[in-house]
Amino acid sequence: MAHKEHNEQQVHKSSISGWIGRFVMIAVILAITSFLTPGFSINGLWSFLLAAIVITVLDYLVESFMGVDASPFGKGIKGFVIAAIILYIAQFIVPNMRVSIIGSLLAALVIGILDAVLPGRAM
Repeated sequence: MAHKEHNEQQVHKSSISGWIGRFVMIAVILAITSFLTPGFSINGLWSFLLAAIVITVLDYLVESFMGVDASPFGKGIKGFVIAAIILYIAQFIVPNMRVSIIGSLLAALVIGILDAVLPGRAM
C-alpha cells in the first residue's frame, strides 16, 4: 500500500514539474518567436510570463476537451492551425501582446521549428 501511495506522489510531482518545464519552455520560445516573427509582438517581462500561462492553459483545455495535440506539428495541419488559433486568442487576454492572423501562422511555424529543435515539448 505504501508503494502505491509513493507512486501516486511521484506522478503528481512529475506532472507539476512537467507543467513548470512546459511553462518555462513556452516563455523562452515566445521570446524568440516575438523577436523573429513579423506581426507577432509581446512587450514586457510580465506580458511574456502571462502569455506563457495563458497559452499553457489554452493548450491544456484544447487537449482535454478535444483530444487534439495542439503542437504545431503534433497532428499535422490540424495541430498547426490550432496552435495559430491559440496564439491569436491569447492576444485578447494578454496586455502588450499583438498578433495578426499572418503573424499567428508564422509564429506557429516558428514555434513548431523551435519545438522540434529544443528539448522537451512546449505546446
